[in-house]
Amino acid sequence: MFKRTLAIAAVAALAVTAGAAPASASSHGHVKTTFDLPDGFQPEGIAIGKAPYAYFGSRVDGDIYRVDLRSGRGQVISEGPGTASLGLKLDRDGRLFVAGGNGGNARVVDVRTGRVLKSYTLQTGTAFINDVTFAGGSAWYTDSANPNLHRIKFGKHGALPAASKAIPLTGDIAYQTGNNANGIAPTPDGRGLIIVQSNTGLLFRTSWTGVTRTIDTGGVLVTNGDGLWLRGRSLYVVQNRDNKITEIKLDSAATRGRVVSTTTSDGFDVPTTIAEYAGRLYLPNARFTTPPTPETPYNVTSVRIP
Repeated sequence: MFKRTLAIAAVAALAVTAGAAPASASSHGHVKTTFDLPDGFQPEGIAIGKAPYAYFGSRVDGDIYRVDLRSGRGQVISEGPGTASLGLKLDRDGRLFVAGGNGGNARVVDVRTGRVLKSYTLQTGTAFINDVTFAGGSAWYTDSANPNLHRIKFGKHGALPAASKAIPLTGDIAYQTGNNANGIAPTPDGRGLIIVQSNTGLLFRTSWTGVTRTIDTGGVLVTNGDGLWLRGRSLYVVQNRDNKITEIKLDSAATRGRVVSTTTSDGFDVPTTIAEYAGRLYLPNARFTTPPTPETPYNVTSVRIP
């Protein structure tokens, strides 16, 4: 198991102090374009705030690791619950929303202190809470094992509610064997959601009530679609085992789209999720095709935005 790099009691003291330097890193201007994560970490999600910090979740035990993009140095800021941390999303108040994988849970972490502000049980029994996004005054989570979205609806001034709500997925999507609803993003007009079904390669526009409609992409499939990143009307889809990013230009309601670019890189080794900073797209390499051990190296790479 991944050896924790810091005790939780030391988090506050280290909040402004860089941790150990990674084994290697390359830079472009004032930020690093590639850098290492701890050996054995098994990264999945990424979130980047306005300040040059990137956050990563571990599939091993759910630890949250923060990296300064200027130096490539990092440290654990919040210890996990012993189950995975997958998709991540950071809000303007410094709250990190975490998808809990087969733990069936979600939690909200204050990145300034590492304190867990709230935990939610989204699904009991078999579950795979995979990714999260913000839209419609809520945080929305996908479940790759069950045809539901889970909504955490914010109260006044962003207050966290006591409980989440399960929203059944209806309409065009049909769950099959394998990894189903995965990455999630808002539509360009902000009136709905976009989800990718990894095993079929289909994209769906989804209403707040869970009604799904297939997005017309001219027959193009994004099989192995994982993390999604919306930039204007451009939707960037990470196709993890295909080691590429596909850019789809959408209409404002996300009813149709066309592929306008694909991006590959020698630095890709099954990248999963995606975030943007300083004109670049950053992706953690999950290395799903490499048997994981406590000594397995992991890193983060980036490419220029097409």
